[in-house]
Amino acid sequence: MNLNQLDLNLLLIFDALMEKRRVRDVATSVGLSQPAVSSALRRLRETLGDELFLRSSDGMVPTPFAEQIAVPVAEALATLENSLWHRDRFDPLDADRMFRIAMSDIGEIYFLPRLLATLQERAPGVQLETVRSVGDDLRGGMLAGRIDLAIGLLSGLQGGFRQRRLFQQSYVCLLRRDHPALQDNLPPDWFQQADHVVVRAEGTGHGEVDQIINRAGIVRNVVLHVPHFVALGYILQNTDLIATVPQKYAESCLEPFDLVAVEHPVRLPETGIYAFWHDRFHRDSANHWLRTLIAEEFAQ
Repeated sequence: MNLNQLDLNLLLIFDALMEKRRVRDVATSVGLSQPAVSSALRRLRETLGDELFLRSSDGMVPTPFAEQIAVPVAEALATLENSLWHRDRFDPLDADRMFRIAMSDIGEIYFLPRLLATLQERAPGVQLETVRSVGDDLRGGMLAGRIDLAIGLLSGLQGGFRQRRLFQQSYVCLLRRDHPALQDNLPPDWFQQADHVVVRAEGTGHGEVDQIINRAGIVRNVVLHVPHFVALGYILQNTDLIATVPQKYAESCLEPFDLVAVEHPVRLPETGIYAFWHDRFHRDSANHWLRTLIAEEFAQ
């Protein structure tokens, strides 16, 4: 056949179908709708004159012709991808560019000090900008390349995005070192007797913790709600309030604010903190370098 008749994007769909065998999974991995993937498969069938994949209870089963061309197609795509990727290798020592990372204030407190110190050593010309985008703004910004990475507990980044878990963490109670409850060695009902401050971090999964506490039948006397974590250390340092916070954040606040972290009396699930990037930039050398650096520094 004449290669002029073949759309390279169709081969990408073919290669993904060989790997995943389900239209739904392919659509998720390439960031397209299921009808768009089905349409691409129909065009490829017409171009190559073969059914290529047949439906079964176990997903899409490749025809003998599809199996025959699968390896050459995968090798050709890999060769082309690697050639294009290596042509524009990112050199961190000579780089002069801005990376934008979506993260919350709790992420800034935990990640930025170490990350900036590492950048100063490995990539002195690189600058960082953090943004607070959530929901459709975050997804659109990452798709367009305006946001390079997102870090946090972000359940809304699914189809079209890749992710890497950095660490798991539990929740603890954070309070000042001379809190009255500590002087009484934390009596059994200390948690419900205390006054609490609750952080409502919009766009993250941290709010689910409050729901779990409520479902456990724990009634807290919440006297303060704040929209972010950044002022929490100052508040706890000067009041008898108690906050339920992620462990990594608590560790960052202990010494600067003379606080204490104690085991939470409610059984709360551990949460995973992830780095996210859009599939469009999976092979982008600069994006790859940044997320690899973050994984080296923080992945556990």
